[in-house]
Amino acid sequence: MSDTAASDAAWKPKGNPWLIAVVVTMAAFMEILDTTIVNVSLPHIAGSVSASYDDATWTLTSYLLANGVVLTVSGFIGRLIGRKRYFLICIAMFTVCSFLCGTATSLSQLVVYRLFQGLFGGGLQPNQQSIILDTFPPARRSQAFSVVAVAVIFAPAIGPTLGGWLTDNYSWRWVFLINIPVGLLAFFAVTALVEDPPWLKRQKARIGDTDWVGLGLIALGLGCLQVMLDRGEDDDWFSNPFIQQMAIMAAIGITGAVVWLTTTKKPIVRLSVFLDRNFTVGSIVIFALGTVLYSGTVLLPQLAQERLGYTALLAGLLLSPGAVVLVVLVPIVGRFILPRVQARYVIAVGFLVIGSAFAYSHSLTPDISFERLAFLRIFQIVGLGFLFVPNSTITYATLPKELNGDASALYVMLRNVAGSIGISVATALVVQRTQAHQAYLAEHLTPFDQPYNNLLAKNTQTLVDMGHSAASAHAAAQGLINQTLTTQAAILAYTDVFAYVAIAAFCVVPVALLFKSTKVKSDAAAPAH
Repeated sequence: MSDTAASDAAWKPKGNPWLIAVVVTMAAFMEILDTTIVNVSLPHIAGSVSASYDDATWTLTSYLLANGVVLTVSGFIGRLIGRKRYFLICIAMFTVCSFLCGTATSLSQLVVYRLFQGLFGGGLQPNQQSIILDTFPPARRSQAFSVVAVAVIFAPAIGPTLGGWLTDNYSWRWVFLINIPVGLLAFFAVTALVEDPPWLKRQKARIGDTDWVGLGLIALGLGCLQVMLDRGEDDDWFSNPFIQQMAIMAAIGITGAVVWLTTTKKPIVRLSVFLDRNFTVGSIVIFALGTVLYSGTVLLPQLAQERLGYTALLAGLLLSPGAVVLVVLVPIVGRFILPRVQARYVIAVGFLVIGSAFAYSHSLTPDISFERLAFLRIFQIVGLGFLFVPNSTITYATLPKELNGDASALYVMLRNVAGSIGISVATALVVQRTQAHQAYLAEHLTPFDQPYNNLLAKNTQTLVDMGHSAASAHAAAQGLINQTLTTQAAILAYTDVFAYVAIAAFCVVPVALLFKSTKVKSDAAAPAH
């Protein structure tokens, strides 16, 4: 073994590894939370800055646009200026931009501040993952990733609830200002505990090494893709010329980026990480997981608010029991199951559970109780608890540590893009299937349909008995039937989408078995670190 290799093997962080995992995850949690906490505050933001709701959604679009681009190139930026320095800059500027967003006085200011917030926020998740990979040896990563899992899955779950509570009880500005104490604490803790490992210092890049062509293609492709996904539903998707243009430019940018990055000598992102079989399979799995995670997190509260009459806070609370189950389950999987069972089998079981959970959700009814809805979410979360830690652990198991930076950037980018795709596709399918079911059910609302006539007569008589005139009672009875039809059509649409998600989850099960056979060693077998 060479002196360099021996030095690398002997290196260990000066700070406590678990404190490092907690503080870097604190920063990432803050950023992940910000992707969902703002959504419920948009009507209040629009009213406060005298803008329409549609215009206010650009505060989401601008953030996602900048965030998606930076995610991919964060590994190179870390090599260029030093990973710890870059991480600290991201934490500091994300906190400053949060303050600026909370004090913005116009929509244009808020959109610009959100753009910069996304720009600096994009470096938080990949750097957090890279730091954990370098801080913990492979034998202890499963437990370390348990900390990450709580942030990645818990933050989107509580975001809408926390955002609704802050907005209702204080002001939408606190949705951003709440980041300030967290950011300050994370900044000083990272300064004291985190350091760059020796192999990262040897990879120091220069500004002259910047692959501007690759950067431009990535910015074009991912930027246009995020705009298309975020604005598609409001702009009627591909019937709108703007969305068509975004789709074409996204395809050109992404295709061009892949071709360029695989042929140039010094790419800004090393796609050679995909030559590692476990990383490639893990990337496919995390893409599927991101799609399921974010679509499920959005669909259930949306159903509760729009069709079942729940408040934003109550709809958010639907996700809370599942989040509690997750906090308990993830450490159990990391500590007791992974050391004894191959990760690929654990992942396969996770998708089987998720598929079964969404298949069970196909039995929704308009009069479903809060308790049963919460149980549906818990059922889904149980499956997720078997996925994140095993997949993160096995994905990096055979990858050279010198590639951790680029691998983490691509891994997180795929998860976030998958989340955007999952949300967009799921919401679009709900609309499309609702219209289809309405058209089918409306065929029965005719004078020639005896059950309809019976229900109309019954409702009319009930209203007449309550003191309404015959004419107004008849009109009101028709309105009640139409309202019932709309609700039933929407419930059927959600059950259709849940069925689609179940089928998709079942399809990923054989993919999980493509991982190379590996087994996570127990902590007892791990070297001291």
